Amino acid sequence: MGTGSSKDARVLIAGLDSAGKTTVLLKLKRGEKRAKETISTTPTMHFNVETVKFKGHSFNVWDVGGQDSIRPLWRHHLTGTQALIYVIDSNDRERTRKAATELHKIMLDHAMRNACLLVYANKNDLPHALTPDQVRDELQLEQLNARAWHVQPSCATTGEGLWQGLKWLATNVKPI
Repeated sequence: MGTGSSKDARVLIAGLDSAGKTTVLLKLKRGEKRAKETISTTPTMHFNVETVKFKGHSFNVWDVGGQDSIRPLWRHHLTGTQALIYVIDSNDRERTRKAATELHKIMLDHAMRNACLLVYANKNDLPHALTPDQVRDELQLEQLNARAWHVQPSCATTGEGLWQGLKWLATNVKPI
């Protein structure tokens, strides 16, 4: 697969700090066979770029830090992005409104007009985690109009749900 293949996609992974973005990315990069391995991470201060291979697709995934001070820099990564993976801590009900606001800022940017959206409702193994329907409502995904979007319950630490989400992404990402 050479550069620019229709199976190559530029993907941005974003979400509030501590949602699990880096763990999701590193799990996907390592592959399903190694899903049970423990990954230790530190808060992402700038960004990581990893290539995730999945069933003939190659996703170049940009992981940008989620702290308040870094979030304004997200927009610099939007041009050329074909999909957004948005990770939320589905157990952190206090911050879903903030997560929704940040998500809409990204998706309403002109550079993202053709991008599809995969939401990982992460930490869904915890007892008070929001259901996928609650996540859809809290994040107001219907307001994204004709955009392809999908909420995938996940648990990044075990890998649960991650590859189902990637499968949806592989089907829905469009060349720019």
